[in-house]
Amino acid sequence: MRQHPISPVTEPMQYRAIGVVRGTYLPDDPEQLTRGSIAVEDGSRIEAVVLGRVLTLMRRHLDLTKPHLWVAYPRYRDAGKLHLQLVGVWEPSTLTEAGGADQLPEGDDYFSVRGELIYTRPEDGDLVVKIRQQPRADGSRPTPFKLQLKGEMSPEHLRHFVALDLRRQGQDLQLERHEVIGPVPQRAGKGRGPRGGGARGGGARSGGPRAAAPRAGAPSRGGN
Repeated sequence: MRQHPISPVTEPMQYRAIGVVRGTYLPDDPEQLTRGSIAVEDGSRIEAVVLGRVLTLMRRHLDLTKPHLWVAYPRYRDAGKLHLQLVGVWEPSTLTEAGGADQLPEGDDYFSVRGELIYTRPEDGDLVVKIRQQPRADGSRPTPFKLQLKGEMSPEHLRHFVALDLRRQGQDLQLERHEVIGPVPQRAGKGRGPRGGGARGGGARSGGPRAAAPRAGAPSRGGN
């Protein structure tokens, strides 16, 4: 069994957005667990939806009155309001035969975001990163999405691929560390000059449909 819910990076420009949040899941409807919120220790309530096999895991193995470490894809559908897509639970002590520690070296509320920096305003502490997703089974490409993050990065890194380590603070994802990987190749549109785009290489295995979680709480392929 892997010792971490977030897969290691296999390509330099591998897009992803994934993290962990510890809290108690509160369904909007006790009979329908697919939508609800995560109540965390700092008092925040984070909107959440449950994807794929996690729903079966919740019904059969989890005590929903207790907090768990949820593996999640972050989104911002409304300005300043974090939304989580729950794709797994990291709890080796109860979900695997071998057992193990439920804590991660990075700690709770850690998020890994890898994508193209398309906006930065250091004086306000605002960042926006564009994330591309792997093609679907039929070959179509999902629409890229953007994450509004908090932190300071120089404008000279715009249109560069960046790897960010973030920490959830309330409804925000706050930058702790970053690495600039390199310029993102720009793709030209028909009849136009270069426009914004992302690298063709590097599928978002940990932030896309293939994001990995522990065996008993493995995420669904339909996450993005």
